[in-house]
Amino acid sequence: MIDRRVLRAIAASVLCFALAPRPGVAQQPYHLRVGTAPVEVGALAFYAADQGFFKKAGLDVELVAMANGPAIAAAVASGTLDAGSANALSIALAHERGLNFVYVCPGGAYTSAVPTAGLVVARTSTVQNAKDLSGKTIAVATLGSIGEIATRAWLDQNGVVQGNVKFVEMPYSSMETALTSGRVDAATMEEPALDRMLATDTRLIAPVYDAISKDFAEGGYFATADFVKAHLDLMRRFNAVISATARWANANPGTTARILTKYTGIATDDLKHRVRYHDTLDPARVQPLIDAAAKYGALKATFPASQIIAQGVQ
Repeated sequence: MIDRRVLRAIAASVLCFALAPRPGVAQQPYHLRVGTAPVEVGALAFYAADQGFFKKAGLDVELVAMANGPAIAAAVASGTLDAGSANALSIALAHERGLNFVYVCPGGAYTSAVPTAGLVVARTSTVQNAKDLSGKTIAVATLGSIGEIATRAWLDQNGVVQGNVKFVEMPYSSMETALTSGRVDAATMEEPALDRMLATDTRLIAPVYDAISKDFAEGGYFATADFVKAHLDLMRRFNAVISATARWANANPGTTARILTKYTGIATDDLKHRVRYHDTLDPARVQPLIDAAAKYGALKATFPASQIIAQGVQ
C-alpha cells in the first residue's frame, strides 16, 4: 500500500470571497478569512488580490499565511478559516474519510503541453527508460503523493512490475546529492525544483504525470459543503472572479511571475515551464487522478469526481 502520509501534504493556497449587498440595503461585504501557502498551483487568489480583482467584484478578502496544507484543512473544517485551496488527491482522501470538503472553483492544472513535473536521473546514469528502473530506487517528495502515483502509473504503462521498484521519501533539496552519489537511481519532482535540478548534473527521463492524463486538475479552491449551502451566491461570485483570473494568469505569465515572487518568494523568471490553470470546474479533469489514486493504493476505491465538486456555483 502507498504510505498514507500524503494526508500531510494537502496543498495550500488562498480562497477569498464576500457576500454581495442586497438591492436597496446597505451592508458591509462579508469578510473572508482565507488560508494561504506559497505554492504556484494555488496562486490564483494571490493574483486576484494583487490585481484588485476581488475588490472590483466587491469582495472583502483577508489572506492568512499558513505553514502547510494540513493546517489549512483543519482551520477550514473547524470554521477558523472560511476556505482554502488543496490538491485534488487531498480532497479525495478527505472525502473518503467522511469530511464534507467540496471544490468551489478551479486551480492549477497539469498539461503535457507545458509539463511541470518529471522523472530525472543523474547525467551519468545508465537508466534510459522505464524498464531500466526495475530493481531500482526512486525518490519522491512525499510517499503516496501525486508524484508517486504518476510514476507508478508510468512504470505500469511501460511493463515494469510494481514490486520491483522501491520508493523512498526525500525533500527536493536532498535529491541532487542522492542521485549523483547513487543513493537513489531516479527522482520525481515538480517545478520549480525540476528546472533547478535539470540545471545540474541530471537529465530528464520522462514527464511521468502524462501517465495519469495529459490534462488533469491538480487542485482548486474548496470550502465545506455547509458553508457553500449557506453562502451560495457568494460562492458563485468567488467562482466568477477565480475563473476570470485563471484566464488572465494563463495570458500574462510575466506579470504572474512578479506576483508569485512577491507573495511566495519563488523565483520564476528562469523557469521553462509555468503552472497553467483551468477556468472551469470539470469533473472529467479531476477523475483521472482519483482513478489512478485508487488503482495504486492511495485511495481505497474510486468514486465519481462530481461528489467533491460543489453544485450550482458555476
